[in-house]
Amino acid sequence: MKSATRSASSPFLPTHTDAMSPVGGNTKRGLDILLALSALVALSPLFLMLMALVKFSDGGRIFYGHSRIGHGGRTFRCLKFRTMREDGDRVLREYLEKNPSAYAEWHASRKLQNDPRVTAVGGVLRKLSLDELPQLINIIRGEMSVVGPRPVVEDELEFYDVAAQYYLRSRPGLTGLWQVSGRSDVTYESRVALDSHYVQNWSLMTDLKIIGLTIPAVCSARGSY
Repeated sequence: MKSATRSASSPFLPTHTDAMSPVGGNTKRGLDILLALSALVALSPLFLMLMALVKFSDGGRIFYGHSRIGHGGRTFRCLKFRTMREDGDRVLREYLEKNPSAYAEWHASRKLQNDPRVTAVGGVLRKLSLDELPQLINIIRGEMSVVGPRPVVEDELEFYDVAAQYYLRSRPGLTGLWQVSGRSDVTYESRVALDSHYVQNWSLMTDLKIIGLTIPAVCSARGSY
């Protein structure tokens, strides 16, 4: 994949954030590398099994990379195991045109509880958050962190308004306060508040606590869809 590039089209991407080190500095980055490499080695059998499941379920691509906003407003390809149909954009567009309530839900949170694009295998991967395992690669590459705000697309920064400055000071996280607080059951306004609070009050102990809370949160599958 191509290296991260800067997006210059949005007023929510102030240029001064480029010069700022990501929240947590070298301490957080060292922990990220250690945990991501260890997890990739330990989970390699599971990783290979999931690759096979996704490939043989419908013959499509294994991985899906979507453009997200990272530290300082730089874009990167956020990796996941593919959980949606290859023609997902068309399916979503037609579904929203026919379902006003689903359109309102999508407009409010950019998520659908009953998403018509999700495959059978993809539904299981999402429920258990296994679709996000490839983001360990993003962490090793320095595009993401183990803990941080949920990665967003450029249009979503409009929901952050002035709080976008806090999001841009950090690397997006594989997990974070949002994930251990209910995920999709949390309103978008609360998600923005959680992201801002995390960045403004970062500490190594906070990261370790969130990592410890992530496993039971994933196992309970609360707000996961």
